[in-house]
Parts: sequence; C-alpha cells; structure tokens
Amino acid sequence: MHLDGYSDSAFGDVLDVFTQILEEPEQRGAALCVQVAGETVLDVWGGVIDRHGEQLWQRDTLVNIFSSGKPVAAVVLLQMVEQGRLDLDTPIAEYWPEFTQQGKHAITLRQVLSHRAGLPAIVEPMAADALYDWSRMLDAVQQTPPWWTPDSAHGYAPMTYGWLVGELMRRVDSCEPRAAIAQRITEPLGLELYLGVTEEQLPRVGDVMRMKGAVTDPTALRLMREMGQTPQGLTAKAFTNPPSMMTSTNSLQWRSMQQPAANMHGTARGLAGFYSALLQGRLLSSEMFSHFQQEHSVGTDLTLLTPTRFGLGCMLEQADQPPATYALGARSFGHPGAGGTLGCADPEREVSVAFVTNSLGPSVLMDPRAQKINAMLKRCL
Repeated sequence: MHLDGYSDSAFGDVLDVFTQILEEPEQRGAALCVQVAGETVLDVWGGVIDRHGEQLWQRDTLVNIFSSGKPVAAVVLLQMVEQGRLDLDTPIAEYWPEFTQQGKHAITLRQVLSHRAGLPAIVEPMAADALYDWSRMLDAVQQTPPWWTPDSAHGYAPMTYGWLVGELMRRVDSCEPRAAIAQRITEPLGLELYLGVTEEQLPRVGDVMRMKGAVTDPTALRLMREMGQTPQGLTAKAFTNPPSMMTSTNSLQWRSMQQPAANMHGTARGLAGFYSALLQGRLLSSEMFSHFQQEHSVGTDLTLLTPTRFGLGCMLEQADQPPATYALGARSFGHPGAGGTLGCADPEREVSVAFVTNSLGPSVLMDPRAQKINAMLKRCL
C-alpha cells in the first residue's frame, strides 16, 4: 500500500488509524492533515487517485471536497460584512433586486448562511445541463418561492446555497466567486483550495467513486426512502434538481464550474490551513469569528430529516447525535462533504483537521472514517 508524508511521532496512533482506513478493501485514496496551534503534526496521503488504480496519490493531488467548501464561501461574505459592504440582516434584495420575486423580499444573508431562508431546493424541474449555466440557475432561484416561512425553521441547502452566496459575491465584490475566494483567502494564505480547477490543474485531480456495500447509516436510509417516496418533495429536489448534481462529479464541466456549495477542490493541507487561519484570527475579527460559531439553527432539519445545528455557514458539534458529532470537542465546528470529506476545528485544543478522500461512503453527516481519526486525535492531544 502506498503511504507518504510527514507525521510527528506523538501522533503515531492517529497515523495508524489513517493507515487502517487506507487498507480497507473499498478505499482507494485519501489524505489527512492535522495542525495544532498552527503547526503541522500530520500531513499524510496514500492510495490511488484514478479509477484504474494506476496513479498514486501525490503531495499535490486535488480532490473535490463538496460541501466542506461551504464555510470558505461563508467567510468571504462575513469579511464583506466586516467591511460594511454587506449586512447580515438587510434583505438580500437590497443588493440583488431581482431576488424579491415569489415572496423573498425580506430574506437576509443571516438566514441563508444558517439555512433558515426556506430555499433548500429549486421547484421548477431543471435540465441536467442547466447546472453549468449560472444565469439559468440564478433565474430558477429567483423564481422559487420559499418552501416555508423564512426564519421559522431550518433546512440544509445542499446546492442552492452556492448560487445564493455566489451571486452576492458577484454583486458586492464585482468579481466571480472563484476570484473572490482566491483574492481574499486562499492566495494570501497560500492554500491549495480552488473553486473550480484550471486546465493546468486537471491532471492533479483524483476521480471520486462510490464505495460498494450496504447502506447502514440510518440518516442516509431515511433520506433515500423519502427521495424515493416523494420525488417532487423538498428533500428529493434539494439533491436531484438538476439531476446532474448527483451524477457528474468526475466530468470536466463539474470540475471547472464555480459552485461555492459543492465543487471546491483542494488538498487536506489546504483545508486544514483554512481552519488554522480562522483560529489564529487571520480571516475574521474575534467578534465576527464568535458570530460565525454562534448557534443560529438547531433541531430537526427539514431537508436532511435529522437534527442539525448550524452557525453562520458552518455546522456545529452535536455530541448527543452519533451521526453528527465531530468526536473532537464540545465547541468543534466545520463542515462535512459528500462521501466522507471533513474539515473542522476545535478552538479549545487549537486543532484543525482535514480528511479528504476519493472513496465516497454513504453517510449524510459525519463519516465514520473521519470520526475515528478525530476520536484518536483527541486521545493524543
């Protein structure tokens, strides 16, 4: 088995857990980075990146981190709030007049970031190729009425979040989301996180593939049952409208588009570095950082049909919910990504963790692989 990178001997047990994950029969490749007080104590990778098992995972391999990129986009908008260019509680329509359609005149950025806006899915059926047409998707978002009275409940927005936050970046920062994220966060910090990859970067991108085997995660089973029984319902539309959302993640179109909710590509090092920068106060003021982590939504999620807990663009610890715990600390925050990726931090221990993989498991919230890593890491700290 291929394994490479750096590990501090004090974290040998964490490395053992990572090695065991790589040895699982369905596991193709993965990378793990752990930083404590800004110092890298583990930066390891292994396995293969292609579907034929011929290309080894390298130090600079990029992989789609899916929703683990959502907090990066949120921080860009919170920086604009700090600069006085956006306001958390001013209606979005002030910056984006066309957004007022279908009773959305009072929806705010705070509600979007905490999944309380009532816009987790697009109502009108969309063609598969619409996913890659920003203006078509924007028009569909504008034409969608809220699924519930905004701010009266919460429901995770897997993809619409990307068009909502991305269009606000375009309107307020006068640049594309890719450039806003690069200029404000990733380039100043030297982080390998890219919203859509360039032609030069494409050879470094790993193929993502679903792991075989029975689905046992109760949250995933409930979600699949609901999507099958109610194909026109909120949950089904959130994940399958347009239908290409679930089926095209290895395509050139997916890899090169700019969708802040789902198609950021990066390394574990880049993702861990983002969280370390947050903990060190290099991205947000201490006041805004507290706001970012403050509980805004808690309880049954109308999209995921399970308890979730959100701050402003990040998912917060739920120690009493096994599928939703980071297994690290009471104040942990971060965001899982489809299939197993996880980026998170524990401010009490000053630790940042990123696990990225091209072997997609069935879990809806936290992946058991990442939870095992964090549980062992907590014991080592």
